[in-house]
Amino acid sequence: MKLLMRSLLFVPGHNEHLLTSASQTDADCLLLDIEDSVQPQENKQLARNLIQDWVSSGKLNKFQVFVRVNDCESGDLLKDLHQLTIPGIAGFMYPKSKSGNDIYFIDKLLEIIECEKKIPVGTYKLIPLIETTAAVLNAQEICKASDRVVAVAFGCEDFIADLQGVHDDEHISLFSPRAMIAMAARASGVIPIDTVHVKVHDLEDLELNLKLVKKLGFEGMLVLHPKELKLVHQYFSPNTQEVADAEEMLKLYHESKAEGKGVALKNGKFVSLPMVGLANSILCKNELILKKYKK
Repeated sequence: MKLLMRSLLFVPGHNEHLLTSASQTDADCLLLDIEDSVQPQENKQLARNLIQDWVSSGKLNKFQVFVRVNDCESGDLLKDLHQLTIPGIAGFMYPKSKSGNDIYFIDKLLEIIECEKKIPVGTYKLIPLIETTAAVLNAQEICKASDRVVAVAFGCEDFIADLQGVHDDEHISLFSPRAMIAMAARASGVIPIDTVHVKVHDLEDLELNLKLVKKLGFEGMLVLHPKELKLVHQYFSPNTQEVADAEEMLKLYHESKAEGKGVALKNGKFVSLPMVGLANSILCKNELILKKYKK
């Protein structure tokens, strides 16, 4: 099933004020966090409890809800998964994914929990978070490690630290990993999600990043602040011209097919199967957006 993931809004799971604020936004997905933003350690159980209460109450029903859990070395992963494999949660973001083995491990852990709770196996989906140089190099392996993987996301700050590079204003240091992650995702049939924009109050810089990552093939972005959502949705939604062009491409394709031509030039436009596939993707995404706002 195709998912709408233009925006994944981070919300610290232990902060009820921010949960309230996030519940009033237009984000496609809420990414409820039990990992880095939940400190000190004792707040992690508070986060689990609050997330369980909020999801079970139905207050977040209009969102796709994912939970960023703690990694397998933290001692918290099993607690996170066992308490939060509940109705209303679509799946989990797994941080610090280094290889396909990490994703295989959490896949099997979820399978055990699903069987124990008599939940259909495969119910809970996964979004690996790629945050290291090793993970970037293993991106396709990570994407293909489990059928649960629906998207893969980039975490730039940990990546830059691991690279011992510089997060420059021109974003040169992020170009190659972004391109590699987007290609790995598309090659694996999953959604590529771009990194957070750390300068949350600099919307001009956000727009520069959005222009770039849309060209690279990304379909959504991790979001730290609700004020970023309008621009994020603007860039990751097909505009009126893109929709019109996609509809025309399909019309021309069907005309060419009726004429017995696999590849054709009609009305000055080149028509081929790859272009038809892109047109179908644009129209599918537009349909998901229209469906969201009809609810």
